[in-house]
Amino acid sequence: MSFLGKRFFAIGTMSIAALGFAGSAHATADSERPTVVLVHGAFADGSSWNRVIPKLHAQGLNVISVQNPLTSLADDVAATRRALDAQTGPVVLVGHSWGGMVITEVGNHPRVKSLVYVASFAPSVGQSIVDMTKDYPKASGLDHVVVDKDGLSP
Repeated sequence: MSFLGKRFFAIGTMSIAALGFAGSAHATADSERPTVVLVHGAFADGSSWNRVIPKLHAQGLNVISVQNPLTSLADDVAATRRALDAQTGPVVLVGHSWGGMVITEVGNHPRVKSLVYVASFAPSVGQSIVDMTKDYPKASGLDHVVVDKDGLSP
């Protein structure tokens, strides 16, 4: 997968300048103003962006928070792709934590103009989360994940 020509950012807080678009969001033509698509991490949902969304709205940006099922990387990528397909203009795709895995996989979507990694995984092509975390202790929270007969967490 190729991300040539896309902008990448690793940031702690977001602003219109950090998202890579010069000038005021209000002065930018609506057709050029990006929609910010936010992808949450594991053990969270779309509401984890509730404090970020109003700040981006205040800067004149449209914002979508994806509700990923967290059943698999493929399922999360498919949900994020549906959100991207529903947009009509340029997109800044933002991932937090596990969301970085998702945005890396779907980052070649034609609407995506930049990827923003917020305290997230940023894998190389073909690199899995297992590869990225193998040299670190397992998170203690993983010892308490309960799954049903279908392998899903209720």
